[in-house]
Amino acid sequence: MMTEREIMEFACEEFYWLHAHPELSYEEFETTARLRAAFERFGIRVLDVPLETGLVAAVGTGEKPIVALRTDIDALPVTEATELPYRSLTEGKMHACGHDFHMAAVLAAALLLKEREDELKGTVYIVCQPAEEAPGGARRVLDTGVLDDVTAIFGIHARPLYPVGTFGLCAGGMMASTDKFEITFKGVGTHAAQPDRGCDPIVMAAQFVTAAQTIAARNVNPLHAVVVSIAHIEGGTTWNVLPEQVWMEGTIRLFDAADRVLVKKRMEELAAGIAAGLGGHAEISWKSGAPAVVNTPRWNELAADTAKREGFAVVDAVPWMAGEDFAYYQETMESCFAFVGTGLGPENHHPQFTVDPAAIPQAARYLARIAETSLCCVTRDFGA
Repeated sequence: MMTEREIMEFACEEFYWLHAHPELSYEEFETTARLRAAFERFGIRVLDVPLETGLVAAVGTGEKPIVALRTDIDALPVTEATELPYRSLTEGKMHACGHDFHMAAVLAAALLLKEREDELKGTVYIVCQPAEEAPGGARRVLDTGVLDDVTAIFGIHARPLYPVGTFGLCAGGMMASTDKFEITFKGVGTHAAQPDRGCDPIVMAAQFVTAAQTIAARNVNPLHAVVVSIAHIEGGTTWNVLPEQVWMEGTIRLFDAADRVLVKKRMEELAAGIAAGLGGHAEISWKSGAPAVVNTPRWNELAADTAKREGFAVVDAVPWMAGEDFAYYQETMESCFAFVGTGLGPENHHPQFTVDPAAIPQAARYLARIAETSLCCVTRDFGA
């Protein structure tokens, strides 16, 4: 038997190790081994799931109903710029988004649940998901079928916008859908001194950069959040030659599924129309990412009540235009995703991003309690 204090001390030590040993998406072999060792050490069963990295463990009766706690486990290709005594030991890799915190909190929650395993009204799966930053690791987990019988899944995300002890929820869209686009504007190259002899794709690209911003300003409901960002442009090789083509890539972020269709349609129409109007043509391709994170209302309410019981100050969170592949789980099961304040500081993905370890115990207690409480709710649903 472990006391709660011993569990939290262990989780904090694991947090320090995990932060110092970051691994990128689909490379989380040492991280997976460390988590597996921790679960096995305390008698938590690790399921036989065909994942190269990541794992799923189970606490409880082994029977239905089943709910799940999820943590992502991968780091980012960022060089750490903090002075933490446990800072990254690997140049160019860093837990700059708080996944080390997520792992420590979920691990501690699993140990808390293990201590009262006989009281659980079903089973809690502990999902240690690879490659959230890739993104797509959630798809890998879902494709194994291990979560087919899960009724509801719960997760958290570190947010440096809030002090430790703050818990954020949204009634609507919480994190945005993510789509990547690539556009190639094609024209006819020529000497820069004789632009009339060619068809300038740089002008096409320049007009498109400006025109694309009218989609959010003039085509989408002004009460809906939409971001269209062109982040990378390549065209030309020297100062006095107009190139044959200009290539660009970027992303759209939004919360509404209908807006997602509309924005893509308008992007394609604008690119084609501008290029044709200037004598060239455009090719556009899309890489669709995760949909928006939108919580199931009843679990959103339970999460708020549970967080308050654990002493959190519950706030209406500011929706975040970043993406999160937790949304893939929401396509197949009910869910709730929450922001946890980890201390005010640089934003996620910044080389000086930090998490105050003091946030771990409270987050762990919340996760354990909502897993236990949700099992009771699901049991009542089934009339058991």
